Amino acid sequence: MRSKKILFILLVLFATEVVTAQSQDKPAHADPGFFPFSVWYSGGTARAPMLSEITPESESEWRHDLKQIRALGFNTVRTWVEWAKCEPVRGQYNFENLHLLMRLAEEAGLRVFIQMYVDSAPDWVAEAFPHALFETQSGIKVYPQSAPGACTDNAGVEEAVLGFYTETAKVASSYSNFFGWDLWSEPHIINWAHLDYVPNVQFCFCPGTRTRFRHWLMDKYGSLDDLNRAWYRNFSNWKEVDPPRFSTILSYTDFIDWKTFIYEKLVEDMRMRYEAIRKADTVSLITAHAVGASLFQSPYLGTGATDDFMMAEPLDFYGVSIYPKHNRPEAHWSVTTLRTVMDFTRSANREKGGWYVGELQAGMGTIGLLVSDPVVPDDHRIWAWSAIAKGAKGINIYAYYPMSSGYEAGGYGLINLDGTITERAVHAGEIASIVDRNQKLFLSSSPVKAEIGIMYNPLSQMVGGMQRRDYPGAHTNSLIGYFRAFADHNVPVDFVHREHFEKQELSQYKLVIIPWPVMITREAAEGIRQFVKEGGHVLAEARIGWNDERGFASEIIPGLGLHEVFGVREHEVRMRDEVEIEIAEGYHPATSDLEPGTLLKGSLYAKSVLPLDESKVEVLARLNDGSATLVSTKYGEGEAMLAGSYLGMANHPEPVLENEKFFMNLLNWAMVDRPFISSHDGNKENYVEVRLQENENGFVLYLINHSDSIEDVSVDMRTPHNGNHRVRDVIMDQDRRIRARNNILNLSTRLDAKQVKVWEIRY
Repeated sequence: MRSKKILFILLVLFATEVVTAQSQDKPAHADPGFFPFSVWYSGGTARAPMLSEITPESESEWRHDLKQIRALGFNTVRTWVEWAKCEPVRGQYNFENLHLLMRLAEEAGLRVFIQMYVDSAPDWVAEAFPHALFETQSGIKVYPQSAPGACTDNAGVEEAVLGFYTETAKVASSYSNFFGWDLWSEPHIINWAHLDYVPNVQFCFCPGTRTRFRHWLMDKYGSLDDLNRAWYRNFSNWKEVDPPRFSTILSYTDFIDWKTFIYEKLVEDMRMRYEAIRKADTVSLITAHAVGASLFQSPYLGTGATDDFMMAEPLDFYGVSIYPKHNRPEAHWSVTTLRTVMDFTRSANREKGGWYVGELQAGMGTIGLLVSDPVVPDDHRIWAWSAIAKGAKGINIYAYYPMSSGYEAGGYGLINLDGTITERAVHAGEIASIVDRNQKLFLSSSPVKAEIGIMYNPLSQMVGGMQRRDYPGAHTNSLIGYFRAFADHNVPVDFVHREHFEKQELSQYKLVIIPWPVMITREAAEGIRQFVKEGGHVLAEARIGWNDERGFASEIIPGLGLHEVFGVREHEVRMRDEVEIEIAEGYHPATSDLEPGTLLKGSLYAKSVLPLDESKVEVLARLNDGSATLVSTKYGEGEAMLAGSYLGMANHPEPVLENEKFFMNLLNWAMVDRPFISSHDGNKENYVEVRLQENENGFVLYLINHSDSIEDVSVDMRTPHNGNHRVRDVIMDQDRRIRARNNILNLSTRLDAKQVKVWEIRY
């Protein structure tokens, strides 16, 4: 069958009539009715962000490639535009590659999505703006080798970069098949430059960034006197103020301000790029994508950490790069990592109604001598449908040809470098065709709303300041430890940013979990108080509010007034690698089916608490000395639970059965409604992921068999209607009728290893 499909594609390439894209009759620009499923290709075999030289043969070669891409089943090509190539002389633009690509793609019936690259700058930039070169904390200037260009915090460079965006938009928006933009691939302050000769390298300390930081501080503090009080300094002039380059034993508020500035600066840099495009293109879709979920990053990242929730704000959609087999086999992603990256990106775009896969690995990964296992059709099936099941509204496979140069040479290609078609290319095209035929369904459907939220709060990573990095993975592992328990049981769950607590935007949730909460803001503490007071249920971990947003210790812990909400104060803290927490006698919903004496596993701290009023506090578990450590207290209309250790951190990377039983009991405690249950909930051996979406006509149900075995799967799904439901197998395009009884629709099927079922369910 595969050989016949490849033969068919080859015949199409030489047919006299060009394949017409399904989207040809759609409006000229982006609209909600189009789902781009693309491959990265920019003419010839040059690797991104490089561009091929135009030769007399280019037109025929590119035409062949683009017709082949369309014949495989893709509806879009994702091309790129690079500043170094397109403005070799200041003010003189060369868009011949883009013009040729746009024209040939339109001829082939493909829409075009453009990736912007300004990280590799023209040589004239460093010559024209020597003061704007990137600068390390030790004063070393970075002289570009094409990359990394210069810092846009300096006015001349900013004007040149943004002008390039606007000029590109003038060209692209003149074509009827143009679809949309990706403004920034994997945003950081500095990209594609590895300064191994600078220990703990940090950016950027150039004059422009230092000046911009001073203005940020002026806006925050208002006066130099207030800044001096906050930083414990004696500045007499704003020109004396500088970013911190090392730590001291005193206050580290300066470090918190500097890293918070970096987060916010990158968002504003994104906003400026967005506005530069909008000067010439007022309607096309605008996205960008991260190197990976920011949950896996730390503010200590010297090249500039980003916050996905913040970066999504100025865009239509934010996205992510997904490379589950990036290089060496032992580093391949687990199912947990794949789901975490996708669900975190979905959560960061919750208000947007969707997200984008900016880059999806096409073929074997290579970095120098490191080589991944092969990427096979099973991989693309799992990865692509997993993303769509989690609400992705666009998928862009990277790349069509393998990398032709650089330390990734030979890797990440959908086809071979000699142009021959691979089996994975055929299969990926088949998925793209199915999505293209069902665009309206996937665009109109959204994941069912979660009633559980897990707080994401990178501020907690800053406790101790610049050099205190004793447990760099604690924040990440703590959040994943809870997430994986709910995801393994197919329970919908969101990551929720600290700012949602500050703004008190938690109305859709019945249960919120606050892992690793050692530093929070006063506004977030008030948001927690109001959430519980109004009927919400909260589980927080040890030492919540230990430090405030200045890095100052609270007088009582739980801090920032939260001792009133949790009904206790901290008594003693002991630091231990592993902590045993013993379930006590009682009838609390969170522990009712756990036998007294059951041991939960904590991490890092064993903390005991003293009730403020013993009549109002229920002790659920104790430490081995008999002191209370897991307690629950009614507050207002809701209830607040406090754990004296880090249960989430202890549950990842290796899950703890007793911890996960306790986490699942929290659903009963908070009266969380489950939209469905399945036969494979909690089955870690032969994992089948179940995802449910809803639309105005019904539902879309996804069954994804991550295991290597054949699985018989059944799902009991709640539905507002009884009687017959139309169930269409979207992949096979087959219909059947199934009757719902007592508002439960039972569906069952057999799933082969690494196979996927997608069912459209109409009332």
